[in-house]
Amino acid sequence: MKFIKNHLMFILPLMTILLGVEFYLVFDRTTDTYEKGLRDGYSMLVVTHEPASLETLQSLNAHISSSEKIKRDTIVSSIAKGVSKDAKKEIIAALPYFYTVHLDTYLDVSELNKIKEDLESHANVKRVETFGNTYGSTYRLFVFIKLVLKIFIVFMAVVSLFLIIKQMEIWKYGHRQRMQVMEIFGAPLMLRSGILFKVAIFDALFATLVTSLFFIYIKTVWAETSGIDILVQNKEALFKMSDIGILLIVALLIVIISVYTVVFTAKGEEE
Repeated sequence: MKFIKNHLMFILPLMTILLGVEFYLVFDRTTDTYEKGLRDGYSMLVVTHEPASLETLQSLNAHISSSEKIKRDTIVSSIAKGVSKDAKKEIIAALPYFYTVHLDTYLDVSELNKIKEDLESHANVKRVETFGNTYGSTYRLFVFIKLVLKIFIVFMAVVSLFLIIKQMEIWKYGHRQRMQVMEIFGAPLMLRSGILFKVAIFDALFATLVTSLFFIYIKTVWAETSGIDILVQNKEALFKMSDIGILLIVALLIVIISVYTVVFTAKGEEE
């Protein structure tokens, strides 16, 4: 029972870190999809005196990816019902040219304003509407959620790392006699610490396997039955096989950090 407890005291904090890493990977992939949707769904309205080509607009700002001309006939038909054909022609002739402009990435409000300034600096551009208020609120919420998640994951990782190091110290004291015998026979410090690496690496592999299976279950079973649209639509982003390698590297890196921390701290105390 004590054996299982000692290993759980190492595995559980390590799994907390791995879960945080995987949740961040999932969140990052999901928000990339969401960000792409925001980018594709967002457009600026550009009003020009004369027809403007996409190349002209792109020469003013490189973030402009595409433009679509709004037919002036459609605008007149919606606001001038019952007007004679000749009057409609005069209205169309008097109207400027309207373009829906899309961007190549999701930008903050200050960069939108920079695009607006660049476009309005051209003599042919009469007006640019960025719809900044709605866009700004969405962008700030989006950035805030990402920031909160990062802070939470970092906080949990730091706390869990301290717990792992503390458990490593307990293991060191448990194997103290063996390590002292090896020291008497002149074994180097890292060789004496081999037992700590052996046990910790085994637990790291176990924690990586359990964490991976947990997310595989979420992806293949739970997401389908959850009824949550964002999970169903982004099911492939919930877990990728490459994540196993990332989790294993993180787990082994934590093992190395914790063992070296305990070993060199103990060496300093002995000296």
